[in-house]
Amino acid sequence: MSEILLDAVDLTKHYGSVEALRGASFQARAGEVTALIGDNGAGKSTLVKCLSGAEQPTSGKILLDGKEVHFDSPTTARRLGIETVYQDLAVAPELDPAANLFLGREIHRKGFLGKLGMLDKAEMRRQAIEEFQRLGVTLQSTDVPIGSLSGGQRQSVAVARSVVWASKVVFMDEPTAALGVVQRERVLDVIKKVRDKGIAVVLISHNMPEVLSVADRVEVLRLGKRVARFAGSDTKLEDLVAAMTGALVQEEAA
Repeated sequence: MSEILLDAVDLTKHYGSVEALRGASFQARAGEVTALIGDNGAGKSTLVKCLSGAEQPTSGKILLDGKEVHFDSPTTARRLGIETVYQDLAVAPELDPAANLFLGREIHRKGFLGKLGMLDKAEMRRQAIEEFQRLGVTLQSTDVPIGSLSGGQRQSVAVARSVVWASKVVFMDEPTAALGVVQRERVLDVIKKVRDKGIAVVLISHNMPEVLSVADRVEVLRLGKRVARFAGSDTKLEDLVAAMTGALVQEEAA
């Protein structure tokens, strides 16, 4: 069994009188895709925000590599090897793929020109092409603004950017939403390559067939708490639906 990289234990999150998380637990393992599913209002987004530093839980604890951690910001989470791919992509459409890959982590030229703030665009492009090839990301062109590429290619660049900088965990929030069949398959292929690097991938998705096609494990939230856990290889669609609707509660399954 793969080692547990990220372990959330009994997290709660209050927004005034609203209790978004009610003792939610979650685990992500190295070299596995763990799907996080649940109906609208189940607490998925809040849990991911707490685990990626965008929010802080009211109570409970988060362990990374077995050590308790406190993410006071997304920057802290990124520094510890956790990256997030958001549904809205968060790419700069006017920049090319290489510039997007190094957004916020640009490489400066050596010597005096670097001190003046000049970027080493050739080196960034070289490294970007190398990373895209390693992850199997096929782009129409690496020299055009990313906004001119297809939705699948833009999403692949967003995924690649997170993977390049992540050393522990990558959260992917609905990464194939609004994509066509071919584009969706390409993104799922990239996700599998990320998993094969030994990184823990957390997939948040409403697409149950997609979840079953790529997930090694599935964890189900309902009303702010984990209610079921499944091994992806022998899980049926009706099991997931039953857990999401409350017809099945077996928190310690799998």
